[in-house]
Amino acid sequence: MTKFLSFCKRNCLYLAWFVSLVAVAGSLYLSEVLKYEPCKLCWFQRIFMYPQLFLLGIATFRGDKRIIPYVLPLSLIGGSISIYHYAEQKIPALSKVLPCTVGVPCNKDYLNYFGFITIPLLALIAFALISLLLWYGRREEEVIEVDAEESLGF
Repeated sequence: MTKFLSFCKRNCLYLAWFVSLVAVAGSLYLSEVLKYEPCKLCWFQRIFMYPQLFLLGIATFRGDKRIIPYVLPLSLIGGSISIYHYAEQKIPALSKVLPCTVGVPCNKDYLNYFGFITIPLLALIAFALISLLLWYGRREEEVIEVDAEESLGF
């Protein structure tokens, strides 16, 4: 287990970038190949996922973990939207509170594997993985900074 966590710490940017790559590719596949029209909440989730692909890609290329405080809020906000979207699909009364009035209704299930795996749940998993990886990678950098300050006598 320690080797796995150490691997995740060292490669948090690579892994988070890969998760965002799979999420963006999956959403484009669903909308462009399978012709599933995204609803309003799906568009909001895309707004928070798509920039992460580029930001994490550039940070990974440069090996720059200083991007983490800027990308982490995107992932947390996108995950919150995914939670609401998933709840709207699974709790029928919630879709009446703030209904989608334009385009595809937000409570429509294009995918429903095993009765609970839907597109918003897949987006939530991607946002959660990115958040966990970045949070874990951020903590390593804080430990390194504290160790450096202690060795300098601050």
